[in-house]
Amino acid sequence: MADASKPNVGQQIRAIREKQALSLRALAERCGLSVNAVSLIERGENSPTVSSLHLLATALDVPITDFFQEQYEQPIVFVEPAQRLRSEVKGILMESLGTGLHNQQLEPFLITVAPGAGTLDEPVTHPGEEFVHCLSGEINYCVQDEVYHMAEGSSLLFNATQPHCFHNAADIPATLIIVFQSENGMDLARKRHLSE
Repeated sequence: MADASKPNVGQQIRAIREKQALSLRALAERCGLSVNAVSLIERGENSPTVSSLHLLATALDVPITDFFQEQYEQPIVFVEPAQRLRSEVKGILMESLGTGLHNQQLEPFLITVAPGAGTLDEPVTHPGEEFVHCLSGEINYCVQDEVYHMAEGSSLLFNATQPHCFHNAADIPATLIIVFQSENGMDLARKRHLSE
């Protein structure tokens, strides 16, 4: 059940879909998810995975960050912890650390990965660059065919057109700062990290 005190990513997805005059069925066909899955996400009864967010963002032709922001732009963005837009599924909590600038190119997220959770079965690619910093715990981050074991203080920067995924093989949660950088300022990279 969705927490009414937290911003609802599903409401943002629905607002964008309706603004584009798309039916639930049309969006489902575009993104490859079932009509029921899209409906549950929009109603806040099911949180989208990183993969699903990417699929939905691609289908709607918007950056993933559009799902994590109010529908207005600001010259300065200040976010208190309780105000973070968030999505949680399969042991991965994704929280937006700031979105809403005009032509925003950087998309910062705080990601908490539970023990055993990750995206090994769904590597993603997207335009631009990706920066990862491990705040606590440990995480295995795979880029192309190389696995990088990250611990507290480790950083990773790479061209995000290479297939990449991550997995927490440790017995404690891992906390990461991930920053997506759009290649052209038009398509924010978070699209690809939020799907089913």
